[in-house]
Amino acid sequence: MQSSLFEIGPPRLSVADVNAHIRHVLETDDLLQDLWMEGEISNWRPASSGHIYFTLKDATASIRCVIWRSTAARLRYRPRGDGEAVALYGRVSMYEAGGALQFYVNDIEPVGVGALYEQFERLKRKLEGEGLFAAEHKRDLPPFPKRIGVVTSAKAAALRDILNVLARRYPLAEVTLAPAAVQGTDAPAEIVAALKRLYALSPPPDVILLARGGGSIEDLWAFNDETVARTVFTAPVPVVTGVGHETDFTIVDFVSDRRAPTPSAAAEVATPDAQELKGYIGGYAYQIKATVENRLAEMRAQLQEKQRQLDYLSPQNQINNRRQQIDDMVQSMGRTLQHTVSLWREQISGAEARLAALSPHATLARGYAIVQKGDAPVARTGDVAPGDRIAVTVADGTFSADVI
Repeated sequence: MQSSLFEIGPPRLSVADVNAHIRHVLETDDLLQDLWMEGEISNWRPASSGHIYFTLKDATASIRCVIWRSTAARLRYRPRGDGEAVALYGRVSMYEAGGALQFYVNDIEPVGVGALYEQFERLKRKLEGEGLFAAEHKRDLPPFPKRIGVVTSAKAAALRDILNVLARRYPLAEVTLAPAAVQGTDAPAEIVAALKRLYALSPPPDVILLARGGGSIEDLWAFNDETVARTVFTAPVPVVTGVGHETDFTIVDFVSDRRAPTPSAAAEVATPDAQELKGYIGGYAYQIKATVENRLAEMRAQLQEKQRQLDYLSPQNQINNRRQQIDDMVQSMGRTLQHTVSLWREQISGAEARLAALSPHATLARGYAIVQKGDAPVARTGDVAPGDRIAVTVADGTFSADVI
C-alpha cells in the first residue's frame, strides 16, 4: 500500500530572497521613504569614490548612513565630522549584499540652528541692501604694513597661529593685540570695543586682523552680530577676517575688505613673504647695478667727448698751434732770407766779375800801361815834352822814364 507525504510549513528562502523582501517592505512604507531623523554623527568616512559613509546614533540606537557622491556635491550643509548633531532627510532601505539596514541621505541640517540660519540670512539681506558688502567699499591691503592690529582672544590658538605666521613671513611689522572674547554673549561688545581701541590709536594700524578658530555656528555667532559688522564697515584701515574654517562664512566676512579662510591665512593675506622680498630685492639690486654701470659707461663716454672738445677749444691748444705757426713762419723766413742772400751773393759775384773785367788792372795785365806826368795822366803825346820825367805803371809795378 502506497502513501504520500505532504509537508506543510513556512517557505524556505535564500538569504538574497529575504533581503530583497525586506528591502521591498521598507521601500513600500511611506513613513520610511520620506522622513527626517536626528542624531549624532559617528565614524564619518568620506570615500575616494566621493561617497560618504557614517553612522547616526542617539543614546540607545544607531543606524548606518550613506550619502552618494552626486548628493554630497549639492548639500547645503556639510557636517564637520564626528560628534556633530544633525537632522538627516532621506529614506530607509536595505543594502542586500551586506544585509544591512541603511539610511540614504538626501539633505542635512544642523540640529537646533534653523532659527540662527534664518536670522543670519535676514541680517545678510539687510546689510547687503544697504551696500555694506559692495565691492566699491573694499580697500586694497597695504603692501608693506608697519603696524598690524589683531583682534582675537589672548588665550586662543588662533593668536599663536597668527603670530607664528607673522614671525615667519614678515617679522618687520609691529603687532598690536586688542584682546576680546570671541565666543559667548559678551563677545560682540568686546569685539566692538577692541576694534575701536585700535581705531583710536595715533596712528592707527595699517591693517587689522579679526580672527578666531573654528567652531559650530553658535561658537561663531558673535561674528554675525550687526553691531560688529557695522563697526568693521567703519574701520579707518583695511580689515581682514579669518573666522572659523574654510567652509565657514560669517557676516563680518562679507563686510570686511578681505576674507581669509582661517586665522593663519588672514596673517598670510595681510603680509608679504620675506623670502620672496629677498628674491625681489636681489633682482632689483642686479638691475640697479647694471643700470648704474651702463649709466657710468655712458657718462664716461660723454666726459671723454667733452674732454676732446675742451682740448680742441683750449687756449693752450691754440697757443701751441700759434707757436707752431710762428716756428713755421721763422723757418720759412729763414729759408727766404737764405735764398735772398744767395741771390744777392750771386748778384755781387756777377758785379765783381763785371767790375774786374772793367778794372784798369785787368787792362794793364793785357799789356797796357798808365803814364802819368806828376799826378796827371798822359793821354796824348802833346801832354809831354822832351826831357819830361814820367811815371809808367804796368801790371806788376811802376817805373820812371824820360821823354826823348
